[in-house]
Amino acid sequence: MKKVLVLSVVGVGLIVLTIVTLIGNRKKAAAKLYIHDVNASVLVETIKPELHTFDSQFSYLGTFEPYKQVMVSSEGQGKILTVKFEEGDYVKKGSVLAKLDDEMLKLQLQTIEVNLEGQRKDEQRYRILAEQNAAPDIQLEKVQLAIKGLEIQKAQILRQIKGCLIISPFNGFITKKMIDLGTVIGIGTPVAEITDISILKLAINIPERDINKFREGQKVDVSADITPDQIRGGLIKVISPQADKLHNVKVLIEVKNNSNEYKAGMFATATMANGTSHSALSIPRKTLIGSTKNPQVYLVKKGKAILTSFNSGTADGDYIEVFSGITENDKVVIKGQVNLKNNSNVKIK
Repeated sequence: MKKVLVLSVVGVGLIVLTIVTLIGNRKKAAAKLYIHDVNASVLVETIKPELHTFDSQFSYLGTFEPYKQVMVSSEGQGKILTVKFEEGDYVKKGSVLAKLDDEMLKLQLQTIEVNLEGQRKDEQRYRILAEQNAAPDIQLEKVQLAIKGLEIQKAQILRQIKGCLIISPFNGFITKKMIDLGTVIGIGTPVAEITDISILKLAINIPERDINKFREGQKVDVSADITPDQIRGGLIKVISPQADKLHNVKVLIEVKNNSNEYKAGMFATATMANGTSHSALSIPRKTLIGSTKNPQVYLVKKGKAILTSFNSGTADGDYIEVFSGITENDKVVIKGQVNLKNNSNVKIK
């Protein structure tokens, strides 16, 4: 009895020792584990907007848009038998992108053609009989109506067979692939996105005060950020008839891109001569967050980074004009933006 009691006490002691050891190991592991403090302040550098003089050439920062971009959809339905493209491929107008299973449609077409052949023979017989008054004219009319109905059915089947071939509507690059071999799709299912960048449209937003400087057909010098020393000629094609909520007017400038060196979505600057020099409140371009369509910066207010939209104006290689939304007393983050989110805690270096 004493022996059993001793063994029980020893067993309990071992269990307690094991639990204590596990708890100790857990505390050691937790002490070594790094947990990011979301409330920790991010170190940033800031600047204040300042007056900058823009020379006699006025320029505006914009973004390239594709000349044409469409989502090609299926006009037929069924299983994909062949796919002849991959994302990134260059395809020509009229080339076959994919083919659907059209075997049943072709069988239906054969059935209609057989019926048509029979009805046309009947038409010849009833025509002869009607001319000899051996058969009523109504029989001939019924056969002729049946032939017209079959011809309509044949045209519909031929149209469906044609819809089983998915064709590229123009020259361009495949920028999205939506299907794969064996996929079953229906009418209207997106198959691929095709983008034509042989010509690019540089979209710039012009403050209403400057819109009178622009006219359709006007020549503009365009330089992309990736090749700032290369100047290409552009032509103003579209001036929007309506300004946005920030009183900016969208202007589209066409630029030839025969070598496909420039890509849609890249930044570029449109420069025009015969402007007038002026000084305006400006910030460095490298403070910019996002696209020029909706320019934003981080402002430091009460120890937090506030993502702020503003209305931009003239731009040159280093500065962009602040038309509204930012004041001369604001602190604009110029370094450390990559680590920021809206309302992040910050510490100014």
